[in-house]
Parts: sequence; structure tokens; C-alpha cells
Amino acid sequence: MLLDYLFADEPEAPGEFSLVRVSRRAMATTFEVAIPVGSHTDPVAAAEDALDLIDELEDQMTVYRDHSEVSRVNASASKEFVEIEPQLFDLLARCAVWTKETGGAFDIATGALTKAWGFFRREPGVPAPRELVDAMRATGARHVLLDAEQHAVKFRVAGLELNLGAVGKGYALDRAADLLRTKWGVRSALLHGGGSSVYAIGGPPGDSRGWPIRLKNPKPDSEDGESLGMVRLFSAGLGTSAATFQFFEYNGQKLGHLLDPRTGWPAFGTASASVVAPTAAEADAMSTAAFVLGASGAETLTRLRPALGAIVASEDSSPTPPPSREGSSLVNDSAPPSPTKGGGGITLRSFNLAPDVYSPPDHAD
Repeated sequence: MLLDYLFADEPEAPGEFSLVRVSRRAMATTFEVAIPVGSHTDPVAAAEDALDLIDELEDQMTVYRDHSEVSRVNASASKEFVEIEPQLFDLLARCAVWTKETGGAFDIATGALTKAWGFFRREPGVPAPRELVDAMRATGARHVLLDAEQHAVKFRVAGLELNLGAVGKGYALDRAADLLRTKWGVRSALLHGGGSSVYAIGGPPGDSRGWPIRLKNPKPDSEDGESLGMVRLFSAGLGTSAATFQFFEYNGQKLGHLLDPRTGWPAFGTASASVVAPTAAEADAMSTAAFVLGASGAETLTRLRPALGAIVASEDSSPTPPPSREGSSLVNDSAPPSPTKGGGGITLRSFNLAPDVYSPPDHAD
């Protein structure tokens, strides 16, 4: 089976075996749980249970519902410590570590920036200079205090808001996969959220190489069926970040919704970034960082973190970058050496992925 997971339509069922596939809308996208027929006595009930959990997690993490736990934190944590559910606290703690490891390229404390740029209400536009300055003052995980003993959160500055959009889908998939394994005994399944976040439980029946997942070209004008190659996923997560559909034009340039927390401006120079990681949450976080940092930054990440693998599609022509903050050891470089042309105006590079895990476009089939 090849799951066209980046901006995917319905994946095709494989010829060697059949899948029970159950899907549901959540987190403004479609989640799907696919379980091989015969691998479990009641795959439909198992899949629906996993999707029920994803619904519960959305209700906990969304910033679009005032009653959610994250909204409650955003409303009160600048005044006092707010106690939260232990597993959500653990996610925030992991996100804080990932922020440090990526030099601030991944950061969940960016709600003020998202609102300043208008992406929160999907009415994007360049903010006024004063508005951007104020948003930057209320941005950054360095302003978030975590009390591990009480599972509580506090903000150092007023106006700061958490937004788990860059990691929430992957986290939900990890939790759903854990439920399938521990409660239902599922040993082979593929879960995805909107195609851009994927988690594989084991591999498909009779295939120890893993679930084959084709990466679609993020360029809207790419030829139908053109891909960025194929990844085989076995007991691991895969995340992709791209700004294909959420962007606006400003002075002849396309500005996307993936913001660089270090500069306050949309990230530039990257068409898409895909990361393989032990969990889907980490894959989502690191694909966001790789998109912001570009190919050179992704190379540094995978060198420092051997458990990660990355595929970065860089724009062949990039807009002039906005001013950046100094002091980060990870850089954005959209024109690294030894490129591979991926077609459609992009240059493709992969890092830390063996040939049996990632097949480039010329070898994907």
C-alpha cells in the first residue's frame, strides 16, 4: 500500500491484504485508523475507541474552545500557576526540551504571533510594526515556567499564549496508538491525521520493511502523481510541515502560516520538511523546526539526534529573509551543497535515512 499522506486523498488498499479503515473529522482535518483484516477480532471497535480518544484530546488541547484545558491555561497562567493533567504537562515539558534542541525554531509559546499575523482566524496579513513588537515580547518558551511536582504552568509575561497546533496531531496519534496496543492488542496498524502526521504500529502483514508512504510534492502546480519519494515506516512517526495552502501574497512574495519564532516572520526558503522520529509528536515538532531551519539546520538536527531522519525540499528561489535574532547555533540555509532536483522548482535533500527507509523520487516505485 502507498499512502499519499501529504495533502492526501483516500489511500489505495493494497492487493496483498485488506484494511479496515475508520475515519473521523477532528482538529480541522480527517483522522484515520487502518487495521489489517484478520489481525484483530474487532478492528472497527478498536479504531472507534482510538478516534474517541482523539476527540477527547482535541477538546483538551484546542485554542478554539474556551473551555479547553489549554485555553484555561492561556487565560490564567500569567497571574498564577495553573495545574493541568499530568500527560498534558509531560507534553509541555517535552516541547520545552525540543525548543532548546532546535535553537527556538520549534516553540509552542507562539499564540500571540499567530494572532498578530491573522492566521488564528484565517484572515492573514502583515502586522503593524508595533503589533509585531508586542507579539514578540509575549512569545517564547523561555517565559513558560513548569512545576513538575504540581504539574502546573505559569507565564512570566502577560499576553503569552500556548498553541499546540504544531504538535497536537502527532501527540494524539501517539496516544491513540498506545491505546490500540495496550487495550486492544493491536500489533499492526497505520494512523494518520490529515496526512501530515502519521504513526505506524509495526508494519503491514508479511512485510518487515514497514508501511510504504509516498510523499507528495508540496507544489500546487506539480504534475499529478509526482512525489518526493517514498518512506517506509515501522513502529515510528512521520511528520511533514508545508505552507502550500495557508499563505498570502505581500509585495509579490508568498508568506505562509509557519512562523519563525526567532524572527516573528513567516519562515522562508523551504517548500516542505518531513521527519521520521520515534514518536509522531516528535516527528511533528522536528518537521516544524526543519521547515524553519532549512536543509542545513535539518542536517545539524539529524547529526545531533541520530534517531531522527529528514527529507527537506528547498525552494530553488527564495525571498529575501527578514531580520533574524543572533545567537542560534542552527541556521536557515535553503541552498545547501550536493542537491538533488525534486522537480517543480525545488531541491531535495535527505538526512540520516537508509536506502531501505527512504527512496528518492527516481526510485520510489
